[in-house]
Amino acid sequence: MIRFGLCCIFRKEPIKFRRTTAKYLQTFRRNQQLEYLAEICLHNARALHKALEYCRDHDIKDFRINSQILPLITHPDTGYRMDDLPFHEQIVQTFKDAGRFCQKHNIRTTFHPDQFILLSSPKREVVQRSVADLIYQAEVAQWVNADVINIHGGGAYGDKSTSLRRLRKRIEQLPEAVRSRLTLENDDRVYGPKDLLPVCRDMKIPLVYDVHHHRCLPDGSSVEAITELALGTWNREPLFHLSSPKYGWESGKPGSHHDYIDSDDFPACWANLDITVEVEAKAKELAVLKLKQDLINRV
Repeated sequence: MIRFGLCCIFRKEPIKFRRTTAKYLQTFRRNQQLEYLAEICLHNARALHKALEYCRDHDIKDFRINSQILPLITHPDTGYRMDDLPFHEQIVQTFKDAGRFCQKHNIRTTFHPDQFILLSSPKREVVQRSVADLIYQAEVAQWVNADVINIHGGGAYGDKSTSLRRLRKRIEQLPEAVRSRLTLENDDRVYGPKDLLPVCRDMKIPLVYDVHHHRCLPDGSSVEAITELALGTWNREPLFHLSSPKYGWESGKPGSHHDYIDSDDFPACWANLDITVEVEAKAKELAVLKLKQDLINRV
């Protein structure tokens, strides 16, 4: 059975997650900053519960949580610990309530940190910031019972082999709460499935197979072959990504995501698998619902 996933935000539904900026926060005194941040965090925890209720009501069995659901928590100037915030117990409890809701209704949750998470970077400060962000997301993942924190391989920095060795080393050093949830995803510019599969196999890190990225950065392997190899890296329900090109495959710019998914882009070899497929499309919940109906109509 396919578990379809909705990514982070909504196109039509009035469910919103709030954010802020360090520049704005720095116009306030520290106690005012923390009060404002606490309000946003509690709002986001409640919005998450509404998002999960929407997923339950529309048979969407996976929700990717926005990586800034606790905004700026690791920022060097305006960052904070949860127990710095007023009514932090209520905030954490609301997230844990969302986790219990997921368990009750069989909804999976995942994280996909922003692209500035670069474990393969040669710069120590970049890696330190990346690890701090992964640790924060692992803490929230524990509250909501999320089992995936998905990252890309990062840059090649002029030497792909050396960069992959750095990636392996940094993964080895991660706390267990992060590493037990960590997955790697092939991207559309640098690291294809063939680059990451050896890392995944050796380090027991699952591969999140992004078929759109693979089509943008082909490596001579078929979708069927990589699907089979990716499945073999998972010790739990596999997670794959699906999207369609905004301007079509022949446009020369296939990387940008379309509002919706062309059902022809859904690999036939996925149809009878027990997997999660996160739909990466600009129309968000509308795209998930349309894809599900299109696939039913196609049978």
